[in-house]
Amino acid sequence: MCGIVGYIGPREATQFLLEGLHRLEYRGYDSAGIAVTSTDNIKVRKKVGRVSELAGLLDEQPVAGHTGIGHTRWATHGAPSDTNSHPHTGGNGEIVLVHNGVIENYSSLRKQLQGLGYVFTTDTDTEAVAHLVAHHLEEQLKLEDELTEELCLRAVKLTLLKLKGTYGLAVLFRDIPDLIIAARNGSPLVLGVGKGEYFIASDASPLIGYTDQVVYLSDHEIAVLTPGKLDLMHRDTGSMAPSIHTLAQVSADIDLGDYEHYMLKEIYEQPQTMENALRGRLDDDEATAKLGGLNLSPQELRRVDRIVLTACGTSWHAGLVGEYLIEEFARIPVEVEYASELRYRNPPMSDRTMIFAITQSGETADTLAAMRECKRKGLPTLAICNVVGSSIAREAHGGVYLHAGPEIGVASTKAFTSQVTVLSLLALFFGRMRHLSYGAGQRFIRNLQEMPEKIHRALECHEAVKAVAERYASMNNFLYLGRHYNFPVALEGALKLKEISYIHAEGYPAAEMKHGPIALVDQQTPSVFIVPRSGIYSKVLSNLEEVKARGGPVIAIACEGDEKVAQLADDVIYIPEVEEYLQPLVCAIPLQLLSYHIALLRGCNVDRPRNLAKSVTVE
Repeated sequence: MCGIVGYIGPREATQFLLEGLHRLEYRGYDSAGIAVTSTDNIKVRKKVGRVSELAGLLDEQPVAGHTGIGHTRWATHGAPSDTNSHPHTGGNGEIVLVHNGVIENYSSLRKQLQGLGYVFTTDTDTEAVAHLVAHHLEEQLKLEDELTEELCLRAVKLTLLKLKGTYGLAVLFRDIPDLIIAARNGSPLVLGVGKGEYFIASDASPLIGYTDQVVYLSDHEIAVLTPGKLDLMHRDTGSMAPSIHTLAQVSADIDLGDYEHYMLKEIYEQPQTMENALRGRLDDDEATAKLGGLNLSPQELRRVDRIVLTACGTSWHAGLVGEYLIEEFARIPVEVEYASELRYRNPPMSDRTMIFAITQSGETADTLAAMRECKRKGLPTLAICNVVGSSIAREAHGGVYLHAGPEIGVASTKAFTSQVTVLSLLALFFGRMRHLSYGAGQRFIRNLQEMPEKIHRALECHEAVKAVAERYASMNNFLYLGRHYNFPVALEGALKLKEISYIHAEGYPAAEMKHGPIALVDQQTPSVFIVPRSGIYSKVLSNLEEVKARGGPVIAIACEGDEKVAQLADDVIYIPEVEEYLQPLVCAIPLQLLSYHIALLRGCNVDRPRNLAKSVTVE
């Protein structure tokens, strides 16, 4: 969840480190710090709070050097503080490192090292790693005449063998100033390859504008970086040739442009991101979807008689929409599993079960672990993922990329609609492979092709949503209610409000209100009803009236021109009318905007809400 950067080469390291930390701040913003080597020392600067606080410290206490590492923290062990901020120092200052992940056996390592005389000054698990590297380096020096890169590498390898848990590490050595050793196990690291220089980052965003040549580290791989050389090796099997990939992103993908916040920018990008998800994937002649990345033969695909979708958070909500879509159009039984639960369960699955891991980042620890467990059992595991080169994208047997571009805002918006779009393509693909008629496939394609424009029209509700937000921003409890395809949207709307405004919100199937939650209804608890025209439209209106009869304020999301809803609800936000199975794509838009504006009115940081980080790479 933390963000790591590193640089070695001819330029001043501090500029890249700071800029990189700003770009990675969505991964953690409890504190930030950098370490830069000079000829005889490693200078560390760190500060609790946002990266801007660190930048202010560096204005007062600048550091100079051509090799350095940096870190922006999401706290796991130890409260946010200057002391607990990374980088951490090992021994007597001969080692400085940054770490993303969780060391599960840090407590026992700490006791052992304290017994050897090492003094701990922080509450973090990372400090044990720093002292352990220093200890092994000292032990190696007893056997050799002088310090070398090989001794440093050996000390790191010996340390890694004793760690239980996850890590992305970057290590500096005081007495060899032009050296960084990086290692990965369970926490992502990307290396940027420049001309006589190398970069390290937790994801590719800090590298944009510096290099387009990248190496994605896999688990148990170690990189030894000097100004003119990159050596790559596996912890257990030795040296290996780096596989260099070309990065397709450009700086415009991560710039705010004319928008005040990334969340708003990403909400408004959704017509384009949906077009990107559809581009080249609709086959008019065969009335189906083209998904070559599944990497399975038609015979293997036709054998599938059960699909399990596994995900976390917003991606799990997208999976629920996918369940409805695939079961309706392909008639294949679908289960949606929380990845954090699936990884520890042992549900019965046959060799005809297909697993889809749904993830924006491709690095979510629980989703990755659940996918690996299913792979271990011999099941075909595929990914619906946004980030090229991510761990899940590389380890899955195949899958479908979202092509949504970087999503910087912590609260996911465009990734949700892109995931639902891809799941719609899967429903069409499997449906046409089984019983869905040619004509029905053609209608499905026409409806999908119209959706980017429909989403563009849905965004026209912005001012109406803003006015509604002003009326309800002071409320502290919300209910979100929908049925059928829009039940998952109710869950997603409630999650968005919780994430960025810190308001308690719950999502329910509208008909379930009378089975308990209706007891929560009062004049201070607005209910957001998702009630576009559908086969169960009259049923949802009845549920709405049940809430109104008990004095609860009602905000309705309804189709344009729906006067009946306008007579019943206190406030109505209109969206364009679309086919029922595609309603989640347009209904999500006003709910995203509603959470955005309520959070602004309450003075919350919409892009970086408290206690959250974008890519959850710890369990």
